[in-house]
Amino acid sequence: MASTIAIPVTKKAASRYAGWLRLALGYLALRPSIPELDRRQVRAAERRLGYRFRDPRHLAQALKHRSWVYSQNGHGIDSNERLEYLGDAVLDVIVAAFLYRRYEDLREGDLTQMKSVAVSRAVLARRARTIDLGRHILLSPEEREAGGADQDSILSDVFEAVIGAIYIDGGLAPARRFIEAEVLHDIDELGRREDFINFKSKLLEHVQGLGAGHPKYLVQDEQGPDHDKVFSVDVSVTGETLGSGQGKSKKVAQQMAARDALQKLGQI
Repeated sequence: MASTIAIPVTKKAASRYAGWLRLALGYLALRPSIPELDRRQVRAAERRLGYRFRDPRHLAQALKHRSWVYSQNGHGIDSNERLEYLGDAVLDVIVAAFLYRRYEDLREGDLTQMKSVAVSRAVLARRARTIDLGRHILLSPEEREAGGADQDSILSDVFEAVIGAIYIDGGLAPARRFIEAEVLHDIDELGRREDFINFKSKLLEHVQGLGAGHPKYLVQDEQGPDHDKVFSVDVSVTGETLGSGQGKSKKVAQQMAARDALQKLGQI
């Protein structure tokens, strides 16, 4: 028969622990109860995700936007933000490993560029729309009325939270299957889409690889009224103009200038 070991506790320590316990129980008693998704909502979301949760509370947590939590008199920690943090890390690791194995001839910079596209807010929001995730997000009435269920920032955050929930519920293997099915299935096509390419980053990497320093962007012209301006930008390296671009904002014009430079340099 196994023996037990008694650990002596002083009256002062026992009193202190009892006090902490009373405080914790009192906090839990006062903390408002947060309504959960009903079983039908959870199952409908699971079907869209292609994953059956062992503990549906993980999925329910992933779908709770902070606006909904606060509308229910809850606390920030009750929202999906912790799962989003975890899902972001899991997504990075799995995408990086996938690209490393698939593209053995690509350098580190090219792999980084591909990963940044694959896990970008715009792409993740598009993935979330593909599985109709917006309809399942728990939002406050005001946030939903304002179009929150279709905002890129909210959709991409919930998508990452779902990845975190799958990882917590089932481990790395189902998280990998979900990411490969929903994020990486068209990675080759995605890499060719110019609307997801960061030309400025690509140009910077190229010229630094040549030991030529940093590209410099200079606004050459602004045309049109304040609400409808068109900017013209040149990009130069070591004083030599390599490309020009136009856009409705300086940022877009710089991207177009970088794209022009990359074309002239034979990089795209």
